[in-house]
Amino acid sequence: MNKEEILAKSRSENTDEGKKNAEDQGRQIGIIAFIIVLIFLFIFNMCTNRSNDALAAVFWTYVAAEAYPRYRFSKEKSLLVTTIAGGFLAIANLITYVMRVVG
Repeated sequence: MNKEEILAKSRSENTDEGKKNAEDQGRQIGIIAFIIVLIFLFIFNMCTNRSNDALAAVFWTYVAAEAYPRYRFSKEKSLLVTTIAGGFLAIANLITYVMRVVG
């Protein structure tokens, strides 16, 4: 494939690189904000003797959900382990939280 064919293909894909870049930056800022709030809530709950199980379930769900598509693309075993471990920990924390609330 020569340079002109590559350029023609790129132009025909209708992808706006500026929009994609803005979405990626927004996602990065969202992740940072999520982690800051999560850390604050973890510390607050520890200081007030409250359970962090629900927060941990949300965190591990995010970790597993983030790792899975990356594993599907790259087939890196560490990402598969992260997906499985994150999913397991999310379920375990969720069950623990529900048992504390109900029981």
